[in-house]
Amino acid sequence: MTTDPADTVAALHELGRISLAGTDLDGVLDQVAALAKRAVPGSCEVSVTLIRAAGPRTVACTGDAALWIDKWQYENDCGPCLQAARDRSTLIVDDVRAEVRWPGWQDHAGSVGVHSALCVGLPIEDTVTGALNVYATAARVFDTDSVVLAETFAGHAAISLANAHLYDTTATVARQLEAALASRAVIEQAKGIIMSQRRCTAEEAFGILAKASQDANRKLRDVAAALVERTARP
Repeated sequence: MTTDPADTVAALHELGRISLAGTDLDGVLDQVAALAKRAVPGSCEVSVTLIRAAGPRTVACTGDAALWIDKWQYENDCGPCLQAARDRSTLIVDDVRAEVRWPGWQDHAGSVGVHSALCVGLPIEDTVTGALNVYATAARVFDTDSVVLAETFAGHAAISLANAHLYDTTATVARQLEAALASRAVIEQAKGIIMSQRRCTAEEAFGILAKASQDANRKLRDVAAALVERTARP
């Protein structure tokens, strides 16, 4: 199988230039899939599978055929992309019609015109694994050079995915911290109002606020915010 070396090099170069600051995790994954389709010779569709605690899902794909094939694997808990992700290995299906490792998958993949597959596990971190799934419309498309290139590309992709996952997780933690600080600020304001009105200590003010939250079956922050808003009204 031949490919344009210049296009492959360009795809790998673009992969290394993906900026996490300029896009979100989904944007990174979409770029990874699109670049993999350009880099791996013979590919017609590419998808990226991520397996987290909530289960596997396709987080990026270049077409409906890849999504269709992946979905069957998730629903039946078997298939090349899941096995490659879980084993962190490379799996090749030379001829979908002759495949017997995952009964039923060959018919499903063949129904959308896919006749060979190459799945490379992506070791992202201990709690998150994944696979780069490359599909082709002809049998025996992926030769040794294609496999080496896919594994090289997957290595670069895994780094991007790991960084994107870390970036996304850090951003989520930052948002949660910001919300927590905002909640604490409004609760402290409400405590100050109660202390001023009741001539009580900070501990007693918090107890009053907590009881009001319990009696109203509302979050402590919401009760505090309502008190602050009422007090601020003319």
